[in-house]
Amino acid sequence: MPTIILFDDPGIRLQLLPFTYTRPVSAIRCGISKISEKWSLWLDTAVSYQTSDYLAAAFPVLTASDSIYINGGLCPDAGLVEAIEKLPAQSALISGDDVLAIRSNELWKPDMSISAYERHHYSGSFTLIRNVWDIFAFNGEQIEIDFAKITASKNSEPLTDPFTQCYNPENIFIESGAIIKASILNAEKGPIYIGKNALIQEGSMIQGPFSIGEGSVLAQGTKIRPNTTVGPFSKLGGEVSNCVIFGYSNKGHDGYLGNSVLGEWCNLGANTNNSNLKNDHSNVKLHSYVTNDLVDTGLKFCGLMMGDYSKAGISTMFNTGSVVGVSVNVFGAGFQAKHTPSFSWGGNAEGFAEYRFEKALHVAKDTVSRRNLTFGEHDEQILKSVFEQTQQQRDFEN
Repeated sequence: MPTIILFDDPGIRLQLLPFTYTRPVSAIRCGISKISEKWSLWLDTAVSYQTSDYLAAAFPVLTASDSIYINGGLCPDAGLVEAIEKLPAQSALISGDDVLAIRSNELWKPDMSISAYERHHYSGSFTLIRNVWDIFAFNGEQIEIDFAKITASKNSEPLTDPFTQCYNPENIFIESGAIIKASILNAEKGPIYIGKNALIQEGSMIQGPFSIGEGSVLAQGTKIRPNTTVGPFSKLGGEVSNCVIFGYSNKGHDGYLGNSVLGEWCNLGANTNNSNLKNDHSNVKLHSYVTNDLVDTGLKFCGLMMGDYSKAGISTMFNTGSVVGVSVNVFGAGFQAKHTPSFSWGGNAEGFAEYRFEKALHVAKDTVSRRNLTFGEHDEQILKSVFEQTQQQRDFEN
């Protein structure tokens, strides 16, 4: 088997900020798994990353004399896997302007021409995560694909709680150590995947497609609407609809979150809410890091995009189509700005100041250590680089 390298398309990477400030494109979670985990499962091999220089130490690339470079935003399916596995040496799999995969016996990077490679045109349909809103928009179908692949050769643990009601129980999969108490699980419109050692507390109501990762918790009375993913070691409460929480993040209290994406190490205070539909029902516009302006998503429903290590105070209100960068502490009365730059401290009503890097770093380290994990040198260097890259965004006086 050739070495598998998942590459960041530069244009797509910019469109996926703020999430790709702190990870390669293929480390984004959509469905049950991260994109990189999907490829590793489908191809039954380890994968590595070709990403920005400042991320490379944490996400290294492993090259070989025979390597297949796969677009990091591309989600695998049976047709794609077959086409990529059959790709001859020194050839490219393309669709329109998209480079889906390259098989090469020498180092290749996305800024290099593919003119030296034999072109193979892929005529099948495929899912390519191009924009931040694609993460939640494609989440339901990706849960279904991941569910089928992950559970194909496994047996679900039995549901032993006599007070839990299941609809379409054959579409529910429970990993070992998971606990479910007095809840309603409705898998009639999509599968429900409950990860290892997850806890579904009393009174939770879940509509599939839904996935909850290892060690995560649904608080008492949580209402989960379709197409929602909770990554590992997170806590979720209140009402949640069509959202993706990457992992290690908390929305543990009441409040509404809809059509939104939260990165890792985020926290939403009690009664935090977001709008996901404009009063005039027009398309939602979202801040673009490519144009530094609002861009039309083409969607009627779009909520909050929040980068890693960011936090919102109690009763924070987010506008339809809000973007919060990396390591932000946002709080205060009224609706928050459509875009809150990385390393900001404050709120729309109170005003913002720069979140001092030393203080932000201390909070990030403390947040990670509370989960008994180590915030290492690579993590610090990534945050320092993001702080420097986003300096010009924090022009609060203007």
